[in-house]
Amino acid sequence: MQSDLTVQQLQAELKKLSDVVEKVTAPANRIGTLLSLPTDETAHIVVGGSEFYTNIDPRLEKEKLDIGTQILVNEAYVLIETLGYDKSGPVMKVSDLLADGRIRVSQDTGLNASLLLRSSSLKDVDLKTGDEIRSDASRRVAVEKVESVHNRDHFLENIPKVGWDQIGGQKDAIEAIRNTLEHPLLYPELYQRFKYSQPKGFLLYGPPGCGKTLIGKATASSLVQKLREHNHEKVEEYFLHIKGPEILNMWLGESERMVRELFAQAREKRKSGYFPFIFIDEAESILGTRRSSRSHNILSTLVPMFCAEMDGIESLKEMVIILASNRPDLIDPAILRPGRIDRKIKVGRPDREASREILSIYLDAELPLDKALIAETGDPIKAREKLLDELIDALFNTDEESRMLEVRLRSSRKEVLYRKDLLNGAIIASIVERAKEKAIKRAVAAQAKPNTKAKPKKAKEEGIRREDLLESIQEEFKEGEILPPSDILEDWMALLDHDPENVVSVSPFNKPKARSWPRKNVI
Repeated sequence: MQSDLTVQQLQAELKKLSDVVEKVTAPANRIGTLLSLPTDETAHIVVGGSEFYTNIDPRLEKEKLDIGTQILVNEAYVLIETLGYDKSGPVMKVSDLLADGRIRVSQDTGLNASLLLRSSSLKDVDLKTGDEIRSDASRRVAVEKVESVHNRDHFLENIPKVGWDQIGGQKDAIEAIRNTLEHPLLYPELYQRFKYSQPKGFLLYGPPGCGKTLIGKATASSLVQKLREHNHEKVEEYFLHIKGPEILNMWLGESERMVRELFAQAREKRKSGYFPFIFIDEAESILGTRRSSRSHNILSTLVPMFCAEMDGIESLKEMVIILASNRPDLIDPAILRPGRIDRKIKVGRPDREASREILSIYLDAELPLDKALIAETGDPIKAREKLLDELIDALFNTDEESRMLEVRLRSSRKEVLYRKDLLNGAIIASIVERAKEKAIKRAVAAQAKPNTKAKPKKAKEEGIRREDLLESIQEEFKEGEILPPSDILEDWMALLDHDPENVVSVSPFNKPKARSWPRKNVI
């Protein structure tokens, strides 16, 4: 009896060993992609770059056979199992959609194009030109729509909810924008009655740091708010912020494609109930004159492409185009002609009154002031007003210490530029931030002192002092910190309010090894 059990155990162990040997010596199942189902019993597949018409295992559930999924085939190339959609694969851009459902795609380089089938998961997905899709490993089937990284980068979800009254020192520019944008959209019947041709876009030009970008963002917030109140329309702003150099691409046709995508994206968002704003900063870098960009073939085709896209816009009802530039003289006249960028709005440097208005916004009444400063007037409000006046006097002083640059003109006349001539909103904001930092450091130092019998000061007892702001002015204008680092006059002309053709040289004051930087001839 014991010997019989031993034989049975040996036979069972032998069978297990045979199964193991059969498994380890059996050929591996190949992985492929399902392209189509010609019949209920056959499948069109691709495996390792080769195509096959193969049989389907009858035991396999037909509901699992989705076009584009990975499949297993045995040594006889019979489809025996599905593995679902692959999670990886090349990403391509949709360049065209064919009537039969196929997708024409291009690589990022713009050099190759091919046609893809739609997977079952993309059968009812609404694809558009410029969308990104992922294909299977064989590059035969589009299996997934991928959110575009470029679109996410350009789109700003959090637009500053500011009104015109919160932007200081630019009353003329704000009034011009309201007349250009708000009135045609809020009073369309009146403009139709006078057969007024609505503008398509406008250019904000002026020195850097004067608020062109902030005005563009505030325009989106304010205009949409007006539409909600006036027309009771449920609309949200869709703000696309593009820096000019971001569009430039070394690959042939890529820059033009990005311009087409931006306008196509804006049109699609308008159909979805959004109000799109395309804000192009540093516009001269991509829309420069064709003479100045003669050595850059990429730019010579961007201007016609941009003009063609703008010609396809009927009015501001579709979208708002905003260009911002420090050098409007370098923008191609074809862009700035009537019918395209219809309005040119100067965003200039703030004068004395405008600078005080900007300073009062950043040095608001809620900021804590030093008790000694308040004691001079006996009232926090009067102390703040006195402090604002003193700071403006310091900024607009024309003594020898305040000299910044000497500009020589073609007429042999020389002009001395002081701090006030280079002042802008960004500098004023930075001065206040420096003063805040000094006050915070004192408050931290007061709380970090070791325990004594005296009660330690609280942080809220510390405030901004007059000396903090005056020292911050000196630090902000310290030896060329706001001046261009290069000696190319073209870089300086973006900073100065002079006609580039009339300037011969620029010489900074109080600079070690100061030298005059003559204008270089630009061919």
